[in-house]
Amino acid sequence: MTVPISAQAVAAPVTPLKVTPASPLFLREDEIRRGIELLYFGYTSMIRGADAILEAQGLGRAHHRSLYFIARRPGLSVGELISLLGVTKQSLGRVLNDLGNRALVEQCVGVADRRQRLLTLTASGAALEARLFTELERSMARAYGEAGQKAVSGFWAVLMGLVPPADRPQVEALQG
Repeated sequence: MTVPISAQAVAAPVTPLKVTPASPLFLREDEIRRGIELLYFGYTSMIRGADAILEAQGLGRAHHRSLYFIARRPGLSVGELISLLGVTKQSLGRVLNDLGNRALVEQCVGVADRRQRLLTLTASGAALEARLFTELERSMARAYGEAGQKAVSGFWAVLMGLVPPADRPQVEALQG
């Protein structure tokens, strides 16, 4: 029986992180720069394995983001994906053409509105997205395990704080 990676990370012995706590003056420039640096280096490290898989396929991060959100919400419309990603119709069109030509994504006509194009992953697209997710999950599960539940909640609060208030309902909708 295969144990999900996240369960393995929780079960594995965890070495406590050595993190300098934020000072009471956490809104000062040096504290903000530290947060930006940690976000940058953490993201770069987390995405490295997925980037290698994408590169071998001749794909990039825009393809990855599209695959990810289509996997999260099968039947997502092209318009909804444009809104989620914050990209132009033209740039998403190029990505979706690439994914369609590689038989990773299918588009079908909407039932309620025939002008809509609804997106789903093909079996190959779902397999690729699962491989990419496994790379990200491994890093996130390890980091979550090291940080603990309270820190994860705080991390989520900071990340949600980076999302403009008008966009937060769209992000929250992904949870339900």
